[in-house]
Amino acid sequence: MADLPYAHGGPAGTGQLKATPEDFVVEEILGFDLSGEGEHEFLRIEKRGENTDYIARQLARFAGVPVRNVGYAGLKDRHGRTIQWFSVQLPGQSGPDWRRLDSDSLRVLDIGRNARKLKKGAAKGNRFEITLREVRADRQMLELRLSRIAEEGVPNYFGPQRFGREGHNLERARQLFEGSADRPNPHQRGIYLSAARSEIFNRILAQRVARGTWNQAISGDAFMFEGSRSFFKPEAMTPELQHRVANKEIHPSAVLWGTAPSVATDEAAGIERQIATKLDDLCRGLEKFALETARRPLRICPENLDWEFPGFAMLRLSFSLPAGAYATAMLRELLRTDVLT
Repeated sequence: MADLPYAHGGPAGTGQLKATPEDFVVEEILGFDLSGEGEHEFLRIEKRGENTDYIARQLARFAGVPVRNVGYAGLKDRHGRTIQWFSVQLPGQSGPDWRRLDSDSLRVLDIGRNARKLKKGAAKGNRFEITLREVRADRQMLELRLSRIAEEGVPNYFGPQRFGREGHNLERARQLFEGSADRPNPHQRGIYLSAARSEIFNRILAQRVARGTWNQAISGDAFMFEGSRSFFKPEAMTPELQHRVANKEIHPSAVLWGTAPSVATDEAAGIERQIATKLDDLCRGLEKFALETARRPLRICPENLDWEFPGFAMLRLSFSLPAGAYATAMLRELLRTDVLT
């Protein structure tokens, strides 16, 4: 993300991120109540140093079911302490003694039943508690920057996790589209396709940031409601619409590339077409694999953003983000971080 433009003037200093697992705590917000019955056992799990896919495979093996019977709402970073939900389909049977899975890297916190599998994208959002160490920045400048982020939000870039180490996932996507890569399994293929689509979105958003319109309505925009995946296309730009954008009730959006044409028109469509021309190989590849076109808001607004300075050269942040948003997109507007793993 180093070459993506900043919205608030660039980092105010430096700091270390993820020096310990306890420095990066993420708790998934499920967003719905379990039905209390059904063939899907829901497990709220705390993990350290393990990725989501690995935990899903461990659950399947322990329950003696295919891994396709295990569901989760989204991938969580392995470097930190994360709390998220999994579902395991167990038709006509009770679950095993899940507590036997408890270890230094995995702990079962809650167990419940639900009628439906937990699907990707089903979570409402995530709560974060992040501690940054070795902070080198003027405290007053940091607080001013945090206040501005709380007031205006930040560009909704996909984070570096989406692209893999040194952009490996994006490179693999290009090899997949060229037919020069070994055939990946469905999980890997999904990761590579997501990386390609994320790159297109990030470059469209970068253009909007450079033009100062990432948090403003322009001609031809489609808008998304706060906390919603649906969008609408107004017949005309009105002062009321501009007011709702300024109030953070709705957000301008950009295309997540797929088979159907983007709904953007006029100036907004022109920016999308400009990037699509530059990244034609990625666009054509995604169309070949028949990805469904969607949209993503250009702006994220952290909820309940709070901060404190608990010790020398330390900064602790707490906030919530909607599902699909990256904490790293917010942190990069604040500090340039060295990630310790």
